[in-house]
Amino acid sequence: MTNDQWGAAVRLLWGPRPPEKPARGPRRGLTLEGIALAGVGIADAEGLGGVSMQRVAGELAVTKMALYRYVPGKAELVALMVEAAMPEPGAGAPRGAGVAAGGAWRERLGAWARELLEGFRRHPWLLEATVGARVMGPRELGWMERALAALDGCGLSGAEAMDAVVLVSGHVRGIAEQERAAGRTAGADGEGAGGGPDAQLAVMLGEVMRVHGAEFPALGAALASVAEHGGQDQALEFGLERILDGLGLLVDRRVGGR
Repeated sequence: MTNDQWGAAVRLLWGPRPPEKPARGPRRGLTLEGIALAGVGIADAEGLGGVSMQRVAGELAVTKMALYRYVPGKAELVALMVEAAMPEPGAGAPRGAGVAAGGAWRERLGAWARELLEGFRRHPWLLEATVGARVMGPRELGWMERALAALDGCGLSGAEAMDAVVLVSGHVRGIAEQERAAGRTAGADGEGAGGGPDAQLAVMLGEVMRVHGAEFPALGAALASVAEHGGQDQALEFGLERILDGLGLLVDRRVGGR
């Protein structure tokens, strides 16, 4: 989205909602929410590449020109879709409770990461739609606020807290990208047909390792362990816990130095 497009996106995401009937043209009963949800439905089924103003207009049984009276282009449409698809960020952490609550920042930030992954699992196209310079809506900013509030009172500077959130969200996005590439269909409990990326890798390398396993003993031992534990992929939790361990060391150093 270019600079001259940001104004329209800001007005759509943050300004007062326009009346259902546009200034000109017949009333079609269109709303920004309905338009966004139509786009979300297409993206969920076909990916972000399947979304166009023409397709959304067809889903709503209106002309593309009628749609343009509400949304000026695809960039703004995608911004509305992101806002509609993002789950509610939930309650933020109380201000100043990061350390006083006995390290509760860790539990809150961990819960935030797991909930964010579930959002990407429900709508994988969000991975594409939430990168680059763009306007973010109230829900998406609410997610950032919740993560930063969890770290409030931990002795981190604003820049460090922002970097910590980027680090955690980057790990979550990486896991979501792996799952998407592996074609995993995950349910609410995070388990899906075919297992996680590690389990699928073991299946794909099965024949190769049977023939050449002696050349790659460390890989063979790791894959055997995956098979022994039922192919349960722990990449999210392992990486998340290590990131939180590192942040914990920094928090302890900052708090102890006061």
